[in-house]
This record gives sequence, C-alpha cells and structure tokens, in this order.
Amino acid sequence: MVRSLWWAASGMISQQTAVDTIANNLANVNTTGYKTEKAEFKSLLYQTLQTRTTTANGEQKPISAQVGLGTRVASITSNFVQGAHLDSESYTAMAIDGDGFFAVRGADGNTYYTRDGDFKLSVGNNGNLTLVTASGYPVLDTNGNPIEIPAGVNASKMVVDQDGAFGYKDAQNNYVALNQTIGLFQFNNPAGLDKLSNNLFGVTDASGQPLNEATTQGLVLSSVRQGYLEGSNVQVADEMVNLIVAQRAYEMNSKAIQTSDDMLGQANQLKR
Repeated sequence: MVRSLWWAASGMISQQTAVDTIANNLANVNTTGYKTEKAEFKSLLYQTLQTRTTTANGEQKPISAQVGLGTRVASITSNFVQGAHLDSESYTAMAIDGDGFFAVRGADGNTYYTRDGDFKLSVGNNGNLTLVTASGYPVLDTNGNPIEIPAGVNASKMVVDQDGAFGYKDAQNNYVALNQTIGLFQFNNPAGLDKLSNNLFGVTDASGQPLNEATTQGLVLSSVRQGYLEGSNVQVADEMVNLIVAQRAYEMNSKAIQTSDDMLGQANQLKR
C-alpha cells in the first residue's frame, strides 16, 4: 500500500507535465512556425516478487511475478508536420514549403535555425537594408552571409522566387538580381534539435549537422513562398481531447492515492 502511494504520485507528476505541454501548445496556437509538442512516458524499474519456479506438483510456472514502480516523462517531442501557409501583407514574409529551415545569426555569433519567416528589414551602418528576424537576428544566405538589400530599394519592390533567390524591380520595373539566395537547411533528425526562445532551434548531436540544400546531393529541395507565413500546426480540437485524457489520468492517480490512504487507515484501526 505504501508503494502504491508513491507510484500513483509518479503518475500525477507525469500527467501534470502532459497538461503543461498541452497548455504550451494552446498558448502558441497563433505562433508563426510553432510545432506541436507531446509528452511521452516510460515505465520505471520493476520489482520481482517471485521468480519463475515450480508449483506444488512440480510443474514449471510460465511467468514470474513483477510489479512496476511507476512512470516518468521519457521525452517531449515536437511534431514537424508543416503548418498551413497564411497570406501576409508583408513583402518580407516568407514561408517554407518542405522540410527546410531558415538560418539566422544569433547575438552570440552562432548560427540558429527557424521556420518562422516573419522577417523585417533593418538599416545598417552602410545604408543597406539587412533582412532580419523580428528579434533583429540577420537571416543568412546559402554561404552563411547576411542578406543585404541595396539602400534605396523599397520593400514593395523586393522579389524572392521559389528557389529563394533575391532581386528587386528598378524604377523601369526591370528585374535586378542581387546574387544572393536565402539559405535553406535540413536535418536528419529535426526532433533532436534544441528548442530555444524566439522560435529558434539549436544544433545538437541528436539532430545531426545541418544539410545545406544548395550543396547537399539527394535532398528533396524545399521552396520559398514570398508573402506567406507558416502557421502553427497545433490542432486545437486534438489538444482539447488530449487535455481531457490527461486530466482524467491525473484524477485516476489521485483516486489511487486516496484508496491506498483509506486502506492504510483501516489497517491502523485493526484491534485484537
């Protein structure tokens, strides 16, 4: 009975994490490029009460007697299914159609990756416009350099084709190529990426090194859609169902604790 108190408590703790994860999904239902997260669980050690032995008649027992010691959170995984493409009025908004990620340079000088294409233009010291994220991080091209637009070019004249090549329309409405292509990178295991703030992901050993679509053979190439943003892939109806399931599981574990407590109380009241 004492064991069941702790095992049920581990279930309550695990289900609380599940509710926290669902709440975070619902909070980010309108976050650009957000990927749904799911808490996954695993059983703890098993205690062997009786190993396989023989019966009173000398017959071999087929199985042993083992009792589990509860549960814990194994991982919180992200679902990288592509979200819906939402129309945007911004000329610097971009959505990825495929498995690629944009690359940006963080404040610490390291390269990070994102699916959030809600980009802006920032004026540099030389007067040129630099393509940046909403947090001000420069967006990188296929060579790892910040993407710059010449001074005087209106954002409404900027053109990005499906391959990510940048250009603009001049005063005579002629197309002028900038000889820069936005960098798109893939990962062998995107679920292994380190989730950071500002919609950024960091490279880990589990994710593998980034694969540059411009130089890596054998990849299914992504495409860029200017004037669109990738919406969150959170399904509100699914999350509400998951919330009900987690709440009921939490409730059942609390009932197990109450039952164990009642049994202990009855045992303490036994008299000769």
